[in-house]
Amino acid sequence: MHLTEVRINLCGGRGSRLKAFCSLTFDDIFVVRDVKLIDGNDGLFLAMPSRKLSDHCPGCGEKNHLRARYCNNCGKRLNEERYLHHRSGNGQNRLKLHADIAHPINADCRQQIEETVFQAYHKELERSKQPGYVPPSLDGEDFEFYDDPSHRPPEVRREWRVIGTA
Repeated sequence: MHLTEVRINLCGGRGSRLKAFCSLTFDDIFVVRDVKLIDGNDGLFLAMPSRKLSDHCPGCGEKNHLRARYCNNCGKRLNEERYLHHRSGNGQNRLKLHADIAHPINADCRQQIEETVFQAYHKELERSKQPGYVPPSLDGEDFEFYDDPSHRPPEVRREWRVIGTA
């Protein structure tokens, strides 16, 4: 599987660690949106799209975010320290409030994706300095594009190769 397109939407806030939102297209047939490019303590890194973790209300069983104070359904007060029971499973003792929706499963794959995105980010930064710069759209426009049969890829690859494997 190859990263065939990277769209970068710069975030202009000075002092903000969030530098850009990214949309990654693999083999012109699969898109991962809401990838964040963040300036961390050790430099730029990618934060994959994630969802908030939740648990169930002991009263009605409705799902609520781990930091919710009251149930979204019945209004019952929830234990505000229940999030402390959720720890990351990778040997670290950090609280886990979000779970990745999509992510690379090995270091080589992550490194290749990061290098490609970092290059695209620096190109977009240069492009943004040009007069008349218009940032690329990350959402919506490709739905109609892919619905038109003339724009579909001529064939869907049957063999998938994960980046970083032989």
